[in-house]
Amino acid sequence: MTTTAPRLGTALARLLILAAALLGTLLAGAAPASAHAALTGSDPKDGAVVATAPKEVNLTFSEQVAMSADSIRVLDPAGRRADTGEIRDLCSGSIVRYGVELRAGLPDGTYTVAWQTVSADSHPIAGAFTFSIGAPSATSVALPDREPGGGLVGALYGIARYLSYAGFAVLVGGGAFVLVCWPRGASVRPVQRTVVRAWLTLTGATLVMLLLRNPYTGSGELSDAFDLAGLKSVLETKTGAALTSRLLLLGAAALFVAVLFGSYTRRTDPKEKKDLVFGLGIGGAVVATGIAGTWALAEHASTGIQPGIAMPVDILHLLAVAAWLGGLTVLLVALHRAPSVERAAVERFSKVAFASVAVLAATGLYQSWRQVGSWSALTGTRYGQLLLVKIGLMAVLVGIAWISRLWTRRLADPPPVEGEERGAKDGEGAEDAGGDEDGEDSEVSGTDEAPGASGTDGVSGPSRTDKASGTDEAPEADEASGAAPVVDPERAAQLARQRAAVATARRKRERDADPERSGLRRSVLTEAAVAVVLLVVTTVLTATEPGRTEEEAGRSTAASGPAAVPDRPVEIRLPFDTGGVDGKGVVRLSLDPGRTGANGLHLYVERPDGKPLDVPEIKVALTLEAKDVGPLPVAPDRIQAGHWSASGVQIPMSGEWRIQVTVRTSDIDQTTIDKNVKIG
Repeated sequence: MTTTAPRLGTALARLLILAAALLGTLLAGAAPASAHAALTGSDPKDGAVVATAPKEVNLTFSEQVAMSADSIRVLDPAGRRADTGEIRDLCSGSIVRYGVELRAGLPDGTYTVAWQTVSADSHPIAGAFTFSIGAPSATSVALPDREPGGGLVGALYGIARYLSYAGFAVLVGGGAFVLVCWPRGASVRPVQRTVVRAWLTLTGATLVMLLLRNPYTGSGELSDAFDLAGLKSVLETKTGAALTSRLLLLGAAALFVAVLFGSYTRRTDPKEKKDLVFGLGIGGAVVATGIAGTWALAEHASTGIQPGIAMPVDILHLLAVAAWLGGLTVLLVALHRAPSVERAAVERFSKVAFASVAVLAATGLYQSWRQVGSWSALTGTRYGQLLLVKIGLMAVLVGIAWISRLWTRRLADPPPVEGEERGAKDGEGAEDAGGDEDGEDSEVSGTDEAPGASGTDGVSGPSRTDKASGTDEAPEADEASGAAPVVDPERAAQLARQRAAVATARRKRERDADPERSGLRRSVLTEAAVAVVLLVVTTVLTATEPGRTEEEAGRSTAASGPAAVPDRPVEIRLPFDTGGVDGKGVVRLSLDPGRTGANGLHLYVERPDGKPLDVPEIKVALTLEAKDVGPLPVAPDRIQAGHWSASGVQIPMSGEWRIQVTVRTSDIDQTTIDKNVKIG
């Protein structure tokens, strides 16, 4: 067989486009996680001590959120509700702020603000903080330590969510592969089963998500999945409407699958088949676009900047992923279950895949620009490090895909076998005529040829001799004598097992006879395996705080310093990183009452997850550069793990003071952080 090497110029151009598409897919894959809303401010602030009870508590978020009656709860020291339960919408322009009124006549003490809501990208978020009226006090409020969207319900919801993506990709990509690349595959049972199972997976996952949506965004209890009142409230949300619409569109998709694998395979008139292909193509494209739109309308594409452009781009991105990865899945099934797949079908899919990655290049780069932050977080955060791992996996995937293209160029069409010729005559693929148990094509089962096959098939000589005498000569003798043939059930079962062994041996020989086809099969299988690992890394990425969010939070904290007013302490947060083991965290500093004279100083050292961090030493220095005062050293005492305090800290005059905090986390790891605040 003559093989033709690919031209270098075309090869390099296509490789560059593929690499750009994969890079776009990488960056876009991080986008959903970066769309989570975050609490950016509150009034009163976390840990503040106010002289009199405020009239309301306000929360400010980074983007739009969905509020319910119990989204903000204020609890007194005894754990009783201190708010009226009436949520107020205080949004103005780009500022997203909500508040809740407090009851009149609240006594002094420490109050807990617990909030839980759903961000615009459908992910639940929650948090809590405290403030005190008059003076801090003990509180009996115990908040659950469950992360929003976590626990068993969160795990099940996450599994259902990614199963829905996988089902969508195989359903859409498989249907497109049959219609565009391999029409004969519509009659191949393994291909039929793969696409039908994808439909069942997507439908089942969507139903599970709809039932779990209420506990996922609320209580976290699995039993609430069957709460009819909660289900009704879910159906009134944007996400509930999207899931319901997806189920309706899946009904139309079921009709598409039934026609593709039913009426289409029975058509013998070329003109009728052509018209049916046109109708299936238009209808399938509309249904696939609608299903993809249920993700775009309910998740991150519908929020942020340019949603009118981002939603169509997100739909194109999902369709391109489905055409590529879903088609790759069906091609892998065809290569393993139907080794007679034509070279022309593989080449047509190669062109479809190339067009898909070109679309991924454009849409992925746009989504990256829209949602991904600076590159400085690439190596400095866990999210960035996972992204580097993903980039490495994608590079491996590019190489394997290129090898698959080389195998495709060397591929030769397999010679037709007797079963295929018979199937061509009656208008059906012979690979399905036998209805064999393992889903293989009957073209390789050879039920007529099996008795006469050579001994190399793996069936013993005596058995084959008995088979020949028992299946061919005996019926002829019975027919000659006019008597009905006598069939021994045990003997028939033995012959059936022999035929199955012969068919299995023949299938293996046919698959191994063409080294190019075997090489393509191995490379596609490896490509699919890498894609599975890549999906796992992407899943972890979506649950990791993005580097952009982390850096922006640090910058906004460093840039803002609360203005001190009478009877309200100075409250600042100072992120730090000493560079050593367990060296990252936040120092929360409180200077009370935050004016000239004697002040009480409290420092709370916390890990990134909010838990106390016990450091060996922490020091504070105060400097008023405008008056050339300081630095005034302060040596706080350790009260308990993560809590340091100093009393009688003197502020001699008002002005813009620079507060420097030196944190030491080990014998050699320490850092100094500072912030300017107005005192007095």
